[in-house]
Amino acid sequence: MNVEYIIVLITCPNKEVSEEVANALLDQKLAACVNMMTPVTSLYTWEGEINRDEEMLLIVKSRADLFEKDLIPAVKAIHPYDVPEIIALPIIMGSEDYLGWIKDVTRQD
Repeated sequence: MNVEYIIVLITCPNKEVSEEVANALLDQKLAACVNMMTPVTSLYTWEGEINRDEEMLLIVKSRADLFEKDLIPAVKAIHPYDVPEIIALPIIMGSEDYLGWIKDVTRQD
């Protein structure tokens, strides 16, 4: 299956970082839309210990061809975590109008 559009999940420690990441992705035309959800309780293992943190979750609509070369480095340049969550999920179906809008407003290299 050839995936053209993706949803990217990114967790951030607070509203300030979330807004900085969201604005950078929009300014650089790496995202068409970013939803900011809070609070999200994250339970995870880090350095051998189970941790629990309140975070914000970004839901980013973008294109698959922008993910590895552009979107990941843009997030890592801002994000304070050593290993930030940057996970892409395929959009396998969507309205033609919405998917066309994602394509129109994101970077065309």
